[in-house]
Amino acid sequence: MLGFIGGGAMAEALLRGILAKGLVQPDKVWVSDIDANRLSYLKESLGVQTTASNTEILEKSRIIFLAVKPQVAPVILSELKGLWEDKHLVVSIMAGVPLSYLNKYTGPARLIRVMPNTPCLVQAGAAAIAMGPNAKESDVDEVKALLSAVAKVVVLDESLLDAVTGLSGSAPAYVYIFIEALADGGVMAGLPRPVAMTLAAQTVYGAAKMVLETGEHPGSLKDRVTSPAGTTIAGVAALEDGGFRGLVIRAVADAAERSAELGRERD
Repeated sequence: MLGFIGGGAMAEALLRGILAKGLVQPDKVWVSDIDANRLSYLKESLGVQTTASNTEILEKSRIIFLAVKPQVAPVILSELKGLWEDKHLVVSIMAGVPLSYLNKYTGPARLIRVMPNTPCLVQAGAAAIAMGPNAKESDVDEVKALLSAVAKVVVLDESLLDAVTGLSGSAPAYVYIFIEALADGGVMAGLPRPVAMTLAAQTVYGAAKMVLETGEHPGSLKDRVTSPAGTTIAGVAALEDGGFRGLVIRAVADAAERSAELGRERD
């Protein structure tokens, strides 16, 4: 049995991917949430089992995703303290909640921490897995298989998850700003707003796909587009003049540092 404590957007994204791939059958999935309307929606749209009781999730499930907001983690974890068993594989997708903090509450349970990002909602996410106390390599493989339904997955040491938060966790926001700015540039050049937005979003999607599918370095792909004295190199020069690279690097580094600060406060 697969259980979710918390039935929000990220939990739904994971569930839709897992069910679509046939990795688990809907009647083998249990979800708890404080919102009765949310549970009714998940039951009707996905066919999963639902309950208002978090303790029932522990009774019914072997793999349990902790998918609540980090600020309510102390309440949920305190409620369930002493109820975890070594049969439980606990997968936390709560940002900024260290494994050491979780382990104080989950005792003998096997712990895995995951940092997903919001594009998991469209099965195009990125996620990092960190193995925690009592977990085995086979547990990591099992969680990786589940997450692969909605994301490209990497396995890292927990010490690197703050960097993951600064990059793939936060970067969708940076990319949305970039897409919006590209569209604004298109509008300035005379394109209608809807056309500019479509072209901007599709161009970012296509460029990312080129990097992933060709395996070529982004610099090499850039060089293939920038012909001598052409339009693209003029645009690249404008980005370099504005410090584009440095700003992006700083955004990732600052977000990673903020993630580390939040983790220290929690721990």
